[in-house]
Amino acid sequence: MLRTQDDVLVDAAYDPGPGGPDAPVIVLAHGFTGDLERPHVRRAARVFAQRAAVVTFSFRGHGRSGGRSTVGDREVLDLAAAVAWARSLGHARVVTVGFSMGGSVVLRHAALHRGRTEARTDAVVAVSAPARWFYRGTAPMRRLHWVVTRRSGRMVGRLGLRTRIQPYDWDPIPLSPVESVPLIAPTPLLVVHGDRDPYFPVDHPRMLAGAAEGGAELWLEPGMGHAEHAASDDLLGRIGAWAVAAVAAQ
Repeated sequence: MLRTQDDVLVDAAYDPGPGGPDAPVIVLAHGFTGDLERPHVRRAARVFAQRAAVVTFSFRGHGRSGGRSTVGDREVLDLAAAVAWARSLGHARVVTVGFSMGGSVVLRHAALHRGRTEARTDAVVAVSAPARWFYRGTAPMRRLHWVVTRRSGRMVGRLGLRTRIQPYDWDPIPLSPVESVPLIAPTPLLVVHGDRDPYFPVDHPRMLAGAAEGGAELWLEPGMGHAEHAASDDLLGRIGAWAVAAVAAQ
């Protein structure tokens, strides 16, 4: 269990991978309603562990972690605790890889934890991430907003999705993913998105990559749906290879 800056306990796990502390480490940030024990998260971690050490963790309100989900706001503190823990294990190079909600978190984390802090990241990968908040343009996102904003929806989240959600609106509204991207440079950034994502259409990844003004790599994956469930082992392997290469010269 890791303790965040705002005193929430976060469940975390470590796989040393093939290279030990001298190798880079990938910190995996799962999507909304996931946790480190979910099969799709474990599968992604196993593929990444073929190339690097891997830290997985459960965001607040998910799995065995404490607190309640803020759906991408204070989750930045959960990721910061996981990154600092990865560095404490001896890894000098850290890559954050986030899926969906986790994708928005890795972007905001990279923007907010720059410089020489122990919570900084050396490269960022955002998979199936939203570019902007409050998007309701697809049926899955309208259902998600019902889960988050309605009392009956939060009950479904707790009982059916094993996700405990805070009942309060954001105050203040946090920095959005697309607003975060210009603050990330010169840290390497990869944006990955499926062209059949049912949650966020391709204007989201294009907006994120465009905000980097040439400082981001964009992979639009043909036939891919949303987040960890839709990411093939081949794609996860390519992301892992990119992550290792991105920090090799650092």
